[in-house]
Amino acid sequence: MNSLIIITCSFLFLAAGYVFYARILEKFLEINPDNVTPAYKYYDGIDYVPARNWLVLFSHHFASIAGAGPIVGPVIAVAIWGWLPALVWIVIGTIFVGGVHDFAAIVISVRHKARSIADIAEDVISRRSKLIFLSFVWLTLVLVIAVFTSICAKTLTTTPSTVIPSFGLIGVALIVGFMLYRLKLNIVIATVVGIALLLASMAAGGRFPIYLNANSYAIWTLALLAYAFIASVAPVHILLQPRDYISSFLLYFGIVAGVAGIVITRPVMKVACFGGWVPEGADWLWPMLFVTIACGANSGFHSLVSSGTTSKQLPNEKFARRIGYGGMTLEALLAIIALIAVGAGLGSGELGQMLSKGGEGPIGAFGKGYGVLTKTMLFGKGSMIAIMILNAFILTTLDTATRICRYLSEELFKIKNRFFSTFVVVFTSGALALSGKWSAIWPMFGASNQLVAALTFIVISSWLLCRGKSLKFTFFPAVLMLVTSIGALLYQLVQFIKSKDTLLACASIVLIALSLLMVYDVISTVRRKGLKCQIL
Repeated sequence: MNSLIIITCSFLFLAAGYVFYARILEKFLEINPDNVTPAYKYYDGIDYVPARNWLVLFSHHFASIAGAGPIVGPVIAVAIWGWLPALVWIVIGTIFVGGVHDFAAIVISVRHKARSIADIAEDVISRRSKLIFLSFVWLTLVLVIAVFTSICAKTLTTTPSTVIPSFGLIGVALIVGFMLYRLKLNIVIATVVGIALLLASMAAGGRFPIYLNANSYAIWTLALLAYAFIASVAPVHILLQPRDYISSFLLYFGIVAGVAGIVITRPVMKVACFGGWVPEGADWLWPMLFVTIACGANSGFHSLVSSGTTSKQLPNEKFARRIGYGGMTLEALLAIIALIAVGAGLGSGELGQMLSKGGEGPIGAFGKGYGVLTKTMLFGKGSMIAIMILNAFILTTLDTATRICRYLSEELFKIKNRFFSTFVVVFTSGALALSGKWSAIWPMFGASNQLVAALTFIVISSWLLCRGKSLKFTFFPAVLMLVTSIGALLYQLVQFIKSKDTLLACASIVLIALSLLMVYDVISTVRRKGLKCQIL
């Protein structure tokens, strides 16, 4: 099939979801622009800081959720099950599951003093559910940090031209933050200066690639963990907000160039449309395709960003729809571009070779396919630009995840010192990252990530029940995500037992047990309070 038809139909469906379905959700959640948001009510200059402009916050939110997930997942899924089932889940999942999940998480957090979804579980379910959710989310975030650190370290090793722009973005962000919050300059001026400095760092990276010795993976891993530590304890307006805002322009450019490349070249899909329900030597389509694609259609990690950092910076409730639902919609478009890049830009044989042991991996495959799509526009530099953009966003996800995990560590372990709580997070994640098992951890991350989404839907549904509202938007997504993620964890548990991977097998058992215990708590709470479940 021609890729232009795929991108056009996908865009129309996603746009319809944002324009119509999201507006219905907005009325259902009773969005009120006159409400004072926690960013103003609880301003502290560190975590609670209202964004200067809604676009600044959108950029932070989008940059945080759109890390490697919407690229790695779809690329792997296309190679195993074909492009059609992956495309269907990305579009349908985003409209009816992922968009609802992200939007509702922001709104409910804002209505509860910008507290995390895990914390809100105590109000609507029980204290034990809160502790279960906190434990579950903490474990999931550790996996997120470990996986993304591993991916980024490997990319910096194999593509040394991305080193200077990736880390140079930190200095650019500090300058832009100083201009916006200390000098109080116009946002347009600060944006132009930031983008100019960013382009200069990209040019420097191509001219002066940085090569390290044989231990480069370990060195970059430690450097990334050190960055995550520093960035996660610094006030949000100094680094997090401006860095995400400036780096988001990279991704916007990447998306626009990708779509334009598809429109101009109109490549035909070379990878099989459907690879089978159980491809030879591969995993089952259900539930593994859903957890493999992960962030491209729905992600529990998004609820942690929505209720962890975004809700603390939201200047007005009226922006919740465009940031929550809109951010997920744009991420789905990115996932579809990744799907087309490897499906049309590479053949099945080349894609399989790049994903095999010793190959360049899914990031390399995406970069090469993206380079094919944009060769007439970016003069053959598309591959390098794509990988550099992804690195910038992986860094964003790293420090956001570390900051959120720091919040949870302080609550879960009663650690008062934010530096020590961050050290615990970084040390644990680093141990996993340095193990070099990212390819084994990815499916585990996907399953636990989807399970966090299921538990988030359960908390949202409980919140709605306590207010006598219908569950028509959340019940079926909650059931789908719960059954799928537990099914994936059970499937992987069998694989881990066969391969004698005791660590990941034990982690799977713990995650399954925690989720089932929380479901039991929800049912007990509903019965005890005599709440009436209105599904439709």
